Amino acid sequence: MRMAGVVRAGVTAAACGVLLTTVAACGSGSGDDGSDTQSGRKAADGAQRDEARSVDLKRIPDVGDRYQKQIPASARQVVAVYGDGKDSADSTIVLYSKSGDTWKKERGWSGHNGKKGWTTNHREGDKRSPVGVFTLSDAGGVLADPGAKLPYTRSASFQAPHYWAKSHWHDFDYVVAIDYNRTKGTSPNDPTRPEGQSKGGSIWLHMDHGSGTSACVSQSKGDMEYLLKTLDPAQHPVVVMGDKAELKA
Repeated sequence: MRMAGVVRAGVTAAACGVLLTTVAACGSGSGDDGSDTQSGRKAADGAQRDEARSVDLKRIPDVGDRYQKQIPASARQVVAVYGDGKDSADSTIVLYSKSGDTWKKERGWSGHNGKKGWTTNHREGDKRSPVGVFTLSDAGGVLADPGAKLPYTRSASFQAPHYWAKSHWHDFDYVVAIDYNRTKGTSPNDPTRPEGQSKGGSIWLHMDHGSGTSACVSQSKGDMEYLLKTLDPAQHPVVVMGDKAELKA
């Protein structure tokens, strides 16, 4: 059991698949905030959320047996990230919850993944998000705990460097660690890589800047707040993520 607003200190900052001190921003760094694209996608998000409230399911949609079987039996919350294509940076994100043996779509929205798309063999610096099923154990960010149920670490060390494009400065105001090549139960910016540095790490759900990331999955501030307030360690949340074709395998 955790204390609300717990702060872990003395952790080296890391971000979006690589150490902050050694990599460019989670995106193009061009300063394009993608506002026109985001306006159109927000309208679609509203429709997705309305539709999501009324659908009950026996399994996570559009996820084939390979990845369906990797979802732990204990998981009662699934964040599904459906990438538009293997080489696309655009995604649709849906939260599902389980009651009994039935899954329900709770909410859906648009987001981004690695700027070069997806891979089943992620390597540090490849600009692709790793495909797979991963647990969600820890959260944090620059901002104060908004009421997260996951253990939350607030630290200035999450701050994106200000030599990055201004559109990226708030990327890590809120983050949820994806348990890829990391030690569970530590701050998301703990740089430990159990499988080695070459496999990358610090793959997060974090705030969006309007374009692809270095390897993370990004969404709006409102959607990050929703996830932080909803994802519950007692429900054993996981993320199922990848391009649509691969997820259906």
